Amino acid sequence: MLVRESTHKASVLPEHVAIIMDGNGRWARARHLPRTAGHKKGLDATTTIVEACVKKGIRALTLFAFSSENWRRPEEEVSSLMELFLIALNREINKLHKNDVRVRFIGDLTAFSEKLQESIHKAEALTADNPGLQLQVAVNYGGRWDITQAVRQLADSVANGDLTVEEISETQIASRLCTSDLPEPDLFIRTCGEHRISNFLMWQLAYTELFFTDVLWPDFSEDEFDQALDSLAGRQRRFGMTGEQVEQVQNV
Repeated sequence: MLVRESTHKASVLPEHVAIIMDGNGRWARARHLPRTAGHKKGLDATTTIVEACVKKGIRALTLFAFSSENWRRPEEEVSSLMELFLIALNREINKLHKNDVRVRFIGDLTAFSEKLQESIHKAEALTADNPGLQLQVAVNYGGRWDITQAVRQLADSVANGDLTVEEISETQIASRLCTSDLPEPDLFIRTCGEHRISNFLMWQLAYTELFFTDVLWPDFSEDEFDQALDSLAGRQRRFGMTGEQVEQVQNV
């Protein structure tokens, strides 16, 4: 993590932030609007936080946009989400590219329409070499799925004679996860008052600091984001060490 100057106090800038963007439906329901209106409003919050990460110099941002469990939602809502996702992607990708953002989608993309998959691949190809914010959008993603596909890759390597069972390690597993080229998240944020990780980046969040807020995602502003960053800055991350050991390492 890197040192940054907050508007409130000197704090620590996380290299990688992971967010479950929760509360679009509740935001719409509170206003007697269809759920799709909440999803559309949520896109504005997403744009705000992506821009904030670019401005602050955060290295990576991973957003949980659509889980593998979300297929259980009403068909009409899922269809609207897919359409909105496609529209937003085509609308925003050039702006993201101009701001040097690399966009990548993690999850099982084979479940989506050919049209959506084509737009996803074009967005990834366009931004592949961008050195700025590394933006991961998790779609049809699940943490258990991620670990399972990593284990399958390892099994193939063992079957092909490229790897022995004894060589399988945490490092080997981590190297085959969808976020293998990124540092593990320093900060996890979930909006809407829910206090669980819901099958999101299960391996990667092992030592991540968790921040939960009652704010609904469409209302999540840069000020709310700063509160999460300041909360992280006030914590001591020990990774199994004592507080005294951490202080000694920091003072070296």
